[in-house]
Amino acid sequence: MTPVTSFKGRNVALFGLGGSGFATARALLAGGASVTAWDDNAMARARAVNAGIDVSDLARADWGNFDCLVLTPGVPLTHPEPHWSAKRALERGIEIIGDIELFCRERAAIAPDAPFVAITGTNGKSTTTSLIAHIFQHAGYDVQLGGNIGTPVLELDLPANERVHVLEVSSYQIDLAPSLSPSVGILINLTSDHIDRHGSMENYAAVKERLIMNAQRALIGVDDPHSWAIGERRAAKSSDHDARTVPVSARSRLRQGVFLQGAQVISTLADSAGEMICDLSGIASLRGAHNGQNAAFACACALMWGLPRNEIATAVKTFPGLPHRMEQTARAGHVLFVNDSKATNADAAEKALLSFRNIYWIAGGQAKEGGIASLMQYMDRVSKAYLIGAAADAFAQMIGDRVPSEISRTLDQAIEAAARDARAANVAEAVVLLSPACASFDQFANYGVRGDAFRDISLKLAALSGNTRSKGD
Repeated sequence: MTPVTSFKGRNVALFGLGGSGFATARALLAGGASVTAWDDNAMARARAVNAGIDVSDLARADWGNFDCLVLTPGVPLTHPEPHWSAKRALERGIEIIGDIELFCRERAAIAPDAPFVAITGTNGKSTTTSLIAHIFQHAGYDVQLGGNIGTPVLELDLPANERVHVLEVSSYQIDLAPSLSPSVGILINLTSDHIDRHGSMENYAAVKERLIMNAQRALIGVDDPHSWAIGERRAAKSSDHDARTVPVSARSRLRQGVFLQGAQVISTLADSAGEMICDLSGIASLRGAHNGQNAAFACACALMWGLPRNEIATAVKTFPGLPHRMEQTARAGHVLFVNDSKATNADAAEKALLSFRNIYWIAGGQAKEGGIASLMQYMDRVSKAYLIGAAADAFAQMIGDRVPSEISRTLDQAIEAAARDARAANVAEAVVLLSPACASFDQFANYGVRGDAFRDISLKLAALSGNTRSKGD
């Protein structure tokens, strides 16, 4: 835990007692603050009470007693309108911040030079963050991995000069962290997302830009116009020969930067002719062009840190990947089982469909806006579709006669049917792919529970065939 001492002896209102909010309340108390917390969820309130946190309805509180509001990133700060707790704070002129800001203030107070890498972007944040942490761990660093991925930031160990914090940071968290100034700030890409929470694409991009502009060193994607423009503005603030800003591309060769060329990550930072940092060929956990972009950023970060090329390449080859994101869970002969349960919308599922062929595709659940219309262009990669959940009928109608499909309704029935058909396929590799393009809430508590179920069933089916090899074996 990182006790928050910056509010010692002061009164803090805290709204939201989910994972990060609960951790924040405990960290504030450990640092000597007086915390009054609230959450609309009764179970979250009961958990907090059991942990000794003062839970009281902030709607009835005297806001004149509070020095700040710590707001969970899950509720609106500005759009479509401020949350009622934010309105109360704004009326009183009380600052509104989040857990990342509390971490930044603690770092500034106790170890201002402590290594801190912050990663943001519309897509690829989690894989890039995890791969950077993996490379640093492989190099022998004490790495603290968390933020928007996994462990809440204030549950991590204290900032220290010999310790590297590698944090995934969402736009919501950046919005609540005015003093965010990492050692290395990374902006992977920007596409239209979360517009309901930021009001416009321009506002969304401006929030992301704050991380880059305040970073000591920056890595910026140049493959989309919004990120490219942010890179230009960052470069304009620096001298012509300032190496603190490095462009990264998955599409184009860069005169001075890091880029993807085929399956190779190339750097032209030290040699204009280009030096290969690593070759991604055959690395199952980094399959697909989108993962090539993630790997290019991770390698660029390690290079910027001064790690040797051979050490970076070795670490990348041993990266296990992320659970529920194109996770290769089992193999039974020529049948590969892939858990991409985290693909809860069509954009995410597209990455998996582009990464494999001879796909026996399991899709469906609680549909998102737009459904799977954008995925119809990839049906030449799909041998058959198995449709589950509330979206099954609509998806079957959308697919039509493009490829064979069947309505399986439940995940277990879909996996068994897909495995049966994949086993009968006369191909070198048939892929049973769960990439639902849907939320899980119609049948599962979350995408993780759905992915765990897929993993368990695929391992059982592989065991019955006499082969239980899973990813990492």
